[in-house]
Amino acid sequence: MKRYLLIAAAVSILALLPLFLVPVYYLHLLILVLIWSFIGTSWSLMGKFGIVSLGHGAFLGIGVYATTVLWNFQGLTPWIGIPIGIALALLLALLIGYPAFRFRVVGHYFALITLALGEVVRLSIIAARNITGGSLGMTPDRVQPPTDVSWYALQFSDKRYFYVIALLCWLGALLIWRWVNRSMTRPALEAISEDEVAAASMGIHVTSHKLRITLLSAGMTALGGILLGLYNQYLNPSSLSGISISLEIVFLSIVGGMYSMLGPTIGAIITIVFRESLRTYFGVSLAGMSESIYGLLLIVSIIFMPRGIYGAVETWLKREPPPSTSAGADPDPDPSS
Repeated sequence: MKRYLLIAAAVSILALLPLFLVPVYYLHLLILVLIWSFIGTSWSLMGKFGIVSLGHGAFLGIGVYATTVLWNFQGLTPWIGIPIGIALALLLALLIGYPAFRFRVVGHYFALITLALGEVVRLSIIAARNITGGSLGMTPDRVQPPTDVSWYALQFSDKRYFYVIALLCWLGALLIWRWVNRSMTRPALEAISEDEVAAASMGIHVTSHKLRITLLSAGMTALGGILLGLYNQYLNPSSLSGISISLEIVFLSIVGGMYSMLGPTIGAIITIVFRESLRTYFGVSLAGMSESIYGLLLIVSIIFMPRGIYGAVETWLKREPPPSTSAGADPDPDPSS
């Protein structure tokens, strides 16, 4: 009960922030935190059940590039492009997930398949340079004037519009997490993560359950990528697909705590603050070092905090003090005496 009261209080504060004169830079950081929290929560829906994907950058890249290409070349509003981009990501997840789950490709083998998938998508985006701009990236052709607000193009000169959109998507991700956590799917997926053969012998349809949670995670990740592209108004294959972005998603989810609803949000806060601190204080002198530091922090987190920061704090708060014994009393009496 206390947890939900804290969440409600936090949401109320976040919802009221645009009414105050928050500096544009801090509002920008809050938008990035909310979007990356949404993406991290999407990945954690799979990760917490032992379905470890290292290629979620593929779904993120497919969604955002499909939406932008349709806008640039066909003039389709993002309201149409977003469902198409999500549908393409779902199709990709189905094509890679069904045979993998059907033939019981699990553990590090599944992780390697998804890792390769992310690179295939990144290299495909680079290869289609006539459409996507290749490694140089691309921007929406029909950018609105800086003083305009266009719901048709989902482009806003005032960051508060996009802040509200990002906040609603983040809340939606938390509701989906709660729904999965309270549904009959959770015990089935937990049984599958422990032993697929035993779960199948109990009548659990392993392939169906794993595929459903994968499709849900992939679709949400694609939506998160689309939000990121629409907000930044610039697409680059290295920052929206491939190994680098996939590992960043894994990093923020695991470090924050992928087993907790607010864990990815904490991970996103740490990631964004850390990245901006490096950029602000060191400029380009440490360009490219963030990925190495992410890797080191991920190793430390897995070894010393396997449930992430949120899980470690939660465990520490729930820890009961050892029972006190009165003076002269035997702390460990022999029951046979």
